[in-house]
Amino acid sequence: MSDLKLINMCDVEVESVSWLWYPFIPYGKVTIIQGDPGEGKTTLVLQIIARLTKGESIIDEKEKTPINVIYQTAEDGLADTIKPRLLSADADCSKVIVIDDRDTPLTMRDVRLEQAIVETSAKLVVLDPIQGFLGADVDMHRANEIRPIMKHISELAEKYKCAIILIGHMNKCSVGKSAYRGLGSIDFQAAARSVLIVGRIKDEPEIRVVCQTKSSLAPEAKAVAFRLSEENGFEWVGEYDVSADDLLSGTVKGTKKQAAMDFLENLLADGQMSQKEIIELARQKGISDKTLRNAKDELKIKSKRVNNQWHWSFD
Repeated sequence: MSDLKLINMCDVEVESVSWLWYPFIPYGKVTIIQGDPGEGKTTLVLQIIARLTKGESIIDEKEKTPINVIYQTAEDGLADTIKPRLLSADADCSKVIVIDDRDTPLTMRDVRLEQAIVETSAKLVVLDPIQGFLGADVDMHRANEIRPIMKHISELAEKYKCAIILIGHMNKCSVGKSAYRGLGSIDFQAAARSVLIVGRIKDEPEIRVVCQTKSSLAPEAKAVAFRLSEENGFEWVGEYDVSADDLLSGTVKGTKKQAAMDFLENLLADGQMSQKEIIELARQKGISDKTLRNAKDELKIKSKRVNNQWHWSFD
């Protein structure tokens, strides 16, 4: 006799989705954040964690009750890397918990993960990176091995209504759509309800962009950018017009240079103009001399000396 169980949809109660960060990170579901190494994935997540531990908004949503977070890393040292970065982000470190797995490495199917969620009432769990928590015997390219692991972690998120973020590196393929540059089996992304890509702008290395490539529970979000600089640290820039595929291809040029190119094209549409006047007008619009000259080179604008003054033109 089989153990067949049937569910009639008329008996299912409708539930609304709760959000840690709308529409990027839902509660009770798995979110994947991926990108090439060094693009700012961990920095972004630690900044998010810092705000959540204090009940602050991530960008501009309403402030909430501070939450506990479980953060597991298999790449960075807690004392020399993670703790300093949390302090730099002004996190409440009393609300950031780490499962001590120095004796026995933690895996995504480890019972300690569920025990920690129950004991700490954590509303966010972060595993960084994915491949560090699969287990030594798991081939991340085999769907039949990844599918049950992702099913288990998804059930864990739903059971305790916590958000689970898996951070992953992209594979080295330089072509193809973003969905197929994710590390390992496509089943990782299939099980996640939201997938985010983090990448940098080619000629503005301080600017990083977050693109949503999958959104199963809400309309897909517009890309948002943040800046990482030695002078100001982390700061949000705002919405950014770029697709994930263009971002990963490395062909996207920064908005500053593009703005300068648009400025020059409009200014020189009717003919030549003196270099001195162009530079003055550009400065008034907040365009630096360096950006202006880069735009000039990109557009192949010529310089001519007329009556002892340099002039720029397309001819």
